[in-house]
Amino acid sequence: MRKAIIIFIRNPILGKVKTRLAMSIGNEAALKVYIKLLQHTNVITNDLDCDKYLFYADGINKTDSWNDQVYTKVEQGEGGLGQKMKAAFEHVFNKNSGDVLIIGSDCYDLSQKLIENAFTTLKEADIVIGPAADGGYYLLGMKMLCPDLFKNINWSTDTVLKETVAICDKLGLQYFLLPVLKDVDRKEDIGFEY
Repeated sequence: MRKAIIIFIRNPILGKVKTRLAMSIGNEAALKVYIKLLQHTNVITNDLDCDKYLFYADGINKTDSWNDQVYTKVEQGEGGLGQKMKAAFEHVFNKNSGDVLIIGSDCYDLSQKLIENAFTTLKEADIVIGPAADGGYYLLGMKMLCPDLFKNINWSTDTVLKETVAICDKLGLQYFLLPVLKDVDRKEDIGFEY
């Protein structure tokens, strides 16, 4: 069984990406920031020794910069974020994958080394979580599908991490927390040129 990573992305379309960020810096600047985040995510995942799945929120783009020989391209399912993540994990586990991680494309501080460390951690823990500074998480990994981690979570709030950890505790799952990193959601989160 091969380990795998799921990457949730959006196509870089003006007015459709980083909409919360766009309220403070405008749609064009937000699009540039998102393109930079996509490029970074591509760089840090391209050389990982695992299967790589790109899950598109808004239609698969066969002509984008993600190499079809490296990434399997899939469309995200219907429903809210929790339902989409659960469906993505089910899809990848059904492909005979072993340990599976999921990341988004909003964390400029995430590195290839940290992703590799997350895979290593799953040798000891059932679940690995990368806490985001905003109370959510930038990475979630598991050895086997745990559907309860996607139920009764108040998505896109500052309680996502706390609720996820509480579910792990309730189910007796051994979890490991990676270093806290920040997602780029606000103007002050941008620590790079775009």
